[in-house]
Amino acid sequence: MPAQYPLHPHMVLLSNLTQFSPMLYLTGFPGLETIEHWIFIFFFLMYLVAISGNCFILIIIKTSPRLHTAMYYLLSFLAFTDLGLSVSTLPTTVGIFWFKSHGIYFGACQIQMFCIHSFSFMESSVLLVMSFDRFVAICYPLRYSVIITGQRVVRAGLVVILRGPIATVPIVFLLKTFPYCGSRVLSHSFCLHQEVIHLACTDTTFNNLYGLILVMSTVVLDLVLIALSYGVILHTVARLASKEERLRAFQTCTSHLCAVLVFFVPMVGLSLIHRFGKHAPLAVHLFMANVYLFVPPMLNPIIYSIKTKEIRQAISKFLGLRKANVES
Repeated sequence: MPAQYPLHPHMVLLSNLTQFSPMLYLTGFPGLETIEHWIFIFFFLMYLVAISGNCFILIIIKTSPRLHTAMYYLLSFLAFTDLGLSVSTLPTTVGIFWFKSHGIYFGACQIQMFCIHSFSFMESSVLLVMSFDRFVAICYPLRYSVIITGQRVVRAGLVVILRGPIATVPIVFLLKTFPYCGSRVLSHSFCLHQEVIHLACTDTTFNNLYGLILVMSTVVLDLVLIALSYGVILHTVARLASKEERLRAFQTCTSHLCAVLVFFVPMVGLSLIHRFGKHAPLAVHLFMANVYLFVPPMLNPIIYSIKTKEIRQAISKFLGLRKANVES
């Protein structure tokens, strides 16, 4: 369990008096309470970029017939999961940093952790399907339109949407059956299963094993398959005749590769901190958790807007039409 920090007097009193209360208490940045409004402004800007950027990507793909292809349908799935991940943490972040409200009912905490973990698993799945799309596009370009069809993309999307929530339901539901005692203060501004489970005063072996198996069979497996697909892609690109062909082929993967790194590097870092960094400073836990949840949804629309030529052209056309309509 992450290192505890000195509790506010009112939190100590409440946690002692409400031993059997369904309330938990979330944390901002201990020691920085006097500047939490300024911290909220920083988070607000991140939310603004993430939510508006991903909504804009969805609108661009929806309104641009040229982008009605498998690759951009998958990008719209990615934008949707990023949007869901941002919205999942928004209520408690606003409550803590703007309204100084640290309490959260256990049921609301369950809903939040269900959303956070479900959208995280969904994003991992989307990135895996996108890596397969790039694998087919580069290794089997003549068969791409036959292998990657609209029907198959829809089926993959349904699997992506359903896999995370279905797999997350058991461990989140079982938390309600455990007794909790002692301090009920969490060390983040949002609810995570791996932290709430440590507050239970009973044997949680099933949840721990199920959680480990779930992560291994989803996120870790997805990461391994993505790495294997890029290994084959790099091998294929290296065999191309000219340098220009190699550069052109690899450029089609740069946006996706950046999205993979932006998502998986903070996730792996957070997992390592929770597993092996129990004595690490609380600031390290807070930093890694916030980077993991806030940075990917903010950066992904920026990455695809900058790195993808078709998205840039669609944005320019969209903004041009808007300007023309305003002038007329």
